[in-house]
This record gives sequence, structure tokens and C-alpha cells, in this order.
Amino acid sequence: MRRVLGAVAAFLMAGSAGAQTISGLDPENTLYLDLAYGRVVIEMYPEDAPNHVRRIKELVRQGFYDGLTFHRVIEGFMAQTGDPNGDGTGGSGQKLEAEFNDRLHMRGTVSMARSDDPNSADSQFFICLAPAFHLDGKYTVWGRVVSGMEFVDQIKRGEGPSFVENGEPDRILRLRVAADVEQAENLEPAGELGADAGS
Repeated sequence: MRRVLGAVAAFLMAGSAGAQTISGLDPENTLYLDLAYGRVVIEMYPEDAPNHVRRIKELVRQGFYDGLTFHRVIEGFMAQTGDPNGDGTGGSGQKLEAEFNDRLHMRGTVSMARSDDPNSADSQFFICLAPAFHLDGKYTVWGRVVSGMEFVDQIKRGEGPSFVENGEPDRILRLRVAADVEQAENLEPAGELGADAGS
């Protein structure tokens, strides 16, 4: 019996190590963003924006983002989400001090939305659909899309009332920390790495 249990434990450990090696990402600092179109994998930057990454993971683990809309999606610019009100006015109620860094706003960059106050970021974030270098050093970059950017490209465009013409805005089905996902799902292929994502 001990041998059987030992073999099972060894298999599970090997599988876990394999998942780490295959992706090359730290599961504790990787997000799975599930859309109706497919899964988007986001690598987070705890070394560049530790407080933002910590807060994002707290909200993710609370299920805060599940079901929220992409309320502002501008062609050639970005797709924004994270507002429980769905109109750009809401948040979690906890502001974050800016952690501006040297990361560039490339295609696939994930950055924190805010108002005119540099320290007003809360829960809303956006994914760049194209380079937006005019935002560099003004918004906190905390991650990048490494897989599934083709699914981000399919998010319906619109902002506010314009969604009446385009139909209902797309929503986040689920957003989870990879480390929390069952091992079997971790081993599923998530698509090719986004070579055109920001670096």
C-alpha cells in the first residue's frame, strides 16, 4: 500500500513539475482568463508591480472578476474590464498607489486603469490591442498576454451606449490563478504562445 501511495505521489509531483516546465511560467503569478472565445493566459510581473499583482490575485481568488463585462473596447487601442458597475465608474473600493515601471505598453500588455489621480487604480484593467507608448510611465503595467491574444482580438468593440448597436458586451467567464487550477487542467494546451504579445 505504501508503495502504491508513493508511486501516486511521485506521479503527481512529476506532473506538477512538467506543467511548470512546459509553460515556463510561475503558476502563482499566471492568470487564466476564460472568454467565450477561448482561454487567455496572462503572465504577471510581481517584481515590477508587487502591490498590484498581490491585489489582483486577492480579487481573482474572491471571484470578483467572474462575469464582469469588457465595458470599454476601442479598436486599435485596448479592451478594458474590471468594473462591477459595467460603466467605468466602479471598483472594489480599495485604491492602489501607482507602481509605474519601465515596462512598455505593447500589444498584449496588461495595465491598470485609473482616473486623473495617479493613485486611483482599483480593480479595472485593460489589455492593449496595439502598442500604446503614450501610456508608458503613466499607468502601472502588471502583466502581459502570453497566449490567446487572438481571443482578446475577438472581444466586441464598443463603449457605453455603443454596445446597443453591437449587442451585449463580452464578459469574463472566469479569471483564476493558474496555481489554483486543478493539475489536469493545467496540463491542457492553452494554444501557441503569443509571439506578438508585449514583452
